[in-house]
Amino acid sequence: MKVLLRVAKEAARYKGLLILGAVSTLILTCINLIAPRLMAIMTNLVAAGLDEDGLRQIVMIACTLLGLYLLRILFRFLSNYMSHKAAWHLVEEIRIKIYGKLQALSMDFYRANQTGDLVSRTISDTATFEQLYAHIMPDTVTNAITVVGVTALVFSINAKLAALTCIPIPFILCSSWFFAKKVRPNFRETQRSLGDLSAQLLDNFAGIQEIQVFGQQQPAAEKVEQKASVFTRFMLRALKLSAVFNPTVEFLTAIGTVIVVGFGGYLAYLGQISIGDIVAFLLYLALFYAPITGLANLLEQIQQSLAGAERIIEILDAPETVHNKPGATPLDDPKGEITFENVSFSYVEDVPVLKDVSFSVRPGEMIALVGATGVGKTTVAQLVSRFYEPQEGVIKMDGRDLQSIELSDLRSHIAMVLQDTFLFNGTIGENIAFAKPHATEAEIIQAASIARIHQDILEMPDGYETKVGERGAKLSGGQKQRIAIARAVLCGAPVLVLDEATASVDVKTESDIQQAIIELTGTRTIIAIAHRLSTIRRASTILVFHEGQIVQQGTHEELYEIPGLYRDMCLVQEPAA
Repeated sequence: MKVLLRVAKEAARYKGLLILGAVSTLILTCINLIAPRLMAIMTNLVAAGLDEDGLRQIVMIACTLLGLYLLRILFRFLSNYMSHKAAWHLVEEIRIKIYGKLQALSMDFYRANQTGDLVSRTISDTATFEQLYAHIMPDTVTNAITVVGVTALVFSINAKLAALTCIPIPFILCSSWFFAKKVRPNFRETQRSLGDLSAQLLDNFAGIQEIQVFGQQQPAAEKVEQKASVFTRFMLRALKLSAVFNPTVEFLTAIGTVIVVGFGGYLAYLGQISIGDIVAFLLYLALFYAPITGLANLLEQIQQSLAGAERIIEILDAPETVHNKPGATPLDDPKGEITFENVSFSYVEDVPVLKDVSFSVRPGEMIALVGATGVGKTTVAQLVSRFYEPQEGVIKMDGRDLQSIELSDLRSHIAMVLQDTFLFNGTIGENIAFAKPHATEAEIIQAASIARIHQDILEMPDGYETKVGERGAKLSGGQKQRIAIARAVLCGAPVLVLDEATASVDVKTESDIQQAIIELTGTRTIIAIAHRLSTIRRASTILVFHEGQIVQQGTHEELYEIPGLYRDMCLVQEPAA
């Protein structure tokens, strides 16, 4: 019931369409209830012997039936179309709402969830809302009205016979409750396993080159097969329950028909019921048991829809661990000063990544973070942009706690170039202008020139209109990295974070990127994270991290002159240079 109420709340915007569909369904059901009664009247007229007046009545009945059937066309259209229109608009809105929610969730949520499962929830699970509002709810309304209406009509025809036909109903209700209780967990697992299958496929497609390079097609296929098998197993388990429940309900409803035929014939023999009333009874009985017979399919659809709705609600109700704090305001005239004051952070409780880290970067200054892998350098970059919140300490920009600055405003003042550069499947120009969609061609070219990628672009067949492919697959690593730098330059943020910007490029490209960084020095506050120390030798301050703490800091010259971790790192890299 909690899930149903939440779903109803989401659909409130389309209540007008749903009400129109429901009213049309109500009228359609009434039409269906009137027709058998008219057939019974006609049967009694024929059984009593027809005269001229009776023939006129039959003609009137036929005309009335024709009118009812024409109206049934209209109201069936309104019932089906309005409910579908409301349902698909709702699906669209829920998908957009889920995507908006996913965009607002912090990185810790994505560390705990698979991308493929999130895609499955956004596409597959939301589609169950269409089933719920376009099929289940109209069918439920129709069935409920039909059962109530038919019950009233058959009791008005013959109370004894009507009471006997109700004998199977308690058994049907008990079996329905048992079915719903057993089948829903299976559908919940079916939806979850579909998400796992989507996640595995997405993972395999993203790593298809690695799969082929290392000849792992068979193991990769086996993983997909395993996920697909789990989905099939849970689906078949649910369908097996349906396969048992459906014929059981059909048998119980058939008992009602047997009662009408047997006891109704006996009452006719006694003269307590007319032939027309028996005909009406049989016609109404078909209407009465049709929704009950369809209860299996309806319950199956309900459980599947509720399982999908639960997974959607999990997303919509997921806590936003990083959000605007009360009273947060934009940062006026940002300069780009960054300060860490006794900051500690951990992704997993009791496993610290940063421990009591303090440093400051003045506006226009370049600071470098170096150290072994996993010592917390990238975490510093993540905290600066508030992708995570520190457990202890304060991070400030221009003297203000980051949590007092509006989140969107804060991030508009910080540009990031990551080691794993992501480019969208569009043109080079579109990717450079991603953070500034209305940038002029001159601005795009200027940013590309600063990033030392302009000449490369001109040598491409379509220049700035060259398609980069999915994730920039048509470009080299160095080209992607410099396009990312151009994108960061164009956005004009006063703070630039470079996370391993030269980690996977050749010497020539590294030199180009170094020149780009030198050109930016003094115009932006730069936080550079690097393993290649040649990239950051011109930094005004170098922070050396070890096990989540700053163990050395100073200029390249100062740190190189004293024994320590930084000098050891330099000596290791010098022979390769």
